Amino acid sequence: MSNVSTVATSAHRRVTVRTEDGVELAVREYGPPTADLTVVLLHGHCLRTESWTYVRDRLMRHYPGARVVCYDHRGHGDSAAASRQTYTLEQLGHDLRDVLDTVAPTGPVVLVGHSMGGMAALTYVGQYPHQIGARIVGIALVATAAGGLADTGLGRLLRNPALSLFQAAVRCAPSLMHHAKLMACKVFAPLVRTAEFGDRKVGPAVLALADAMRNQTSIVTMASFLSVFATYDQTTALAALSKIPTLVLCGSADLITPPSHSVAIAAAVEYSDLVLVDGAGHSIILEQPLRVAESIGRLLARAGGDRKAEDAGLVLVA
Repeated sequence: MSNVSTVATSAHRRVTVRTEDGVELAVREYGPPTADLTVVLLHGHCLRTESWTYVRDRLMRHYPGARVVCYDHRGHGDSAAASRQTYTLEQLGHDLRDVLDTVAPTGPVVLVGHSMGGMAALTYVGQYPHQIGARIVGIALVATAAGGLADTGLGRLLRNPALSLFQAAVRCAPSLMHHAKLMACKVFAPLVRTAEFGDRKVGPAVLALADAMRNQTSIVTMASFLSVFATYDQTTALAALSKIPTLVLCGSADLITPPSHSVAIAAAVEYSDLVLVDGAGHSIILEQPLRVAESIGRLLARAGGDRKAEDAGLVLVA
């Protein structure tokens, strides 16, 4: 049974949600507590809620009637670490349930997931299909996949035998491997930036934010989740999304979850909006926040939210 404690600040409300297995998740709430619609933003692997900062700010500016909820996955950001055996997408689906039950027990909800956050949202859909169309009235899947991660792009590295050796080393010497990870981030920074940001130039503030979030994530968290990506498959959950407005968005230069993944999702979901942003990479929510916010705004309007979203010019940008 989850429980909650709250600390109010001038900009947002800080909430701690205790999951069913006792892990404390750091949650942020923005907007009116009594809003008719709640938007839940789920971040990606080795990131944290701050990855949504630019999208969230634009969304709140153009859609002030909604309440926005962000939270750090277990082992990420300000949320507590947990047993590495619980670093699975199935557990993230249950964590999402606990967050919703605590901070949004009633009223319509739109889920927005980036990368691993999108996978967590799809896993939740597979676990709780009865909530789709009842509690969940819309979903956005950003730079993510429903399965087959090891078949294309940089995901092929998930099948490299060296991955098992790396994970074994992390289990044996996590502190040593964490220091090695920080050094590797510096050495391979140009390659990482190409994979994450595509062929567009981004400002130093965006790069600094991305580097900080990536470096602060525990090596145990990073390595443990890698195990589940190779076998992840929620393609059967996609059929349920035809019941609700669905946005599928990615960058054309995404090397981690190439556009073929988004095309496959959109093809399986009736009446979905497919948005391909030319030249954008995997970190599209940092690189092109206005494009992402505009597309989410259209989704909110389709999901039955305040029509101000359309009046503010939040339209499809494909």
